[in-house]
Amino acid sequence: MSRRINFINPFGSSVYDEVIKKTLGHFCAADTTMEVTHLDACPPDIDFFYSKHMIEQSLYESVMVSEEQGYDAVIVGCLYDPGVRVARELVDIPVVGPLEASFQMAAYYGHSTMVLTDHRKAVPYIYDEAQRNGQGNSVRGVDAIDWFVKDMIDDRGAVARDVVNLSKEAAKRFGAETVIMGCTIIAAIYQEYLMDGGEPSEVPIINPNLMALKMAEGLADLRQKGGYFIARQGYYMKPTGHFADEFARARRVWNSTKPDFGR
Repeated sequence: MSRRINFINPFGSSVYDEVIKKTLGHFCAADTTMEVTHLDACPPDIDFFYSKHMIEQSLYESVMVSEEQGYDAVIVGCLYDPGVRVARELVDIPVVGPLEASFQMAAYYGHSTMVLTDHRKAVPYIYDEAQRNGQGNSVRGVDAIDWFVKDMIDDRGAVARDVVNLSKEAAKRFGAETVIMGCTIIAAIYQEYLMDGGEPSEVPIINPNLMALKMAEGLADLRQKGGYFIARQGYYMKPTGHFADEFARARRVWNSTKPDFGR
């Protein structure tokens, strides 16, 4: 049974699409069609929280359009998992966040893990997400390699070297057996480095893009066969009655007044 998956880079820029296609397409199942898209009407990067919240509004529309276009699942390609929970309120197809997927899959790689994220501002956010996802003591800590996403794409070799060197050091310092590579673009750059013949880190690296892909494929299969549906009586309740009318009106307004970030 075939499946279509939309990997949405939650950036108002196409510069990150190529490296995701190159490094993740190799892992798709034979009957998976994965497309990599990006957003419009939003900032080009998500490094700061104000931009993150603006990006999420554009992301919700993209997720809904993905369902309308017949995709079987959506991956939101950022380790902040921006808008993932809200998006599940809006659509019936699986919406997968790479961080959530990595936390859930990490136990298959080792007894404990840590997250090596991109920059210092992300460290407390990722730590809070570990607690919210109920990981307890299995996540031993969060550290950063001190790169912003808009800079790392232009110096991939240096980023890959930092991953190799810092993952071993950070895992030892925190007492973790594995490392979740805490930015989807860092993970793609490291995967590209491996594909080009680079020496891997001595510590098992959990690639959040790959974890999200395999979870999306599995949930898409389950939904096609009647084994996946979202509980609508609580957290993921959809707008109904007059709330549905308000939602439809708000969506029309958003689509008619999208900001122009190219100015």
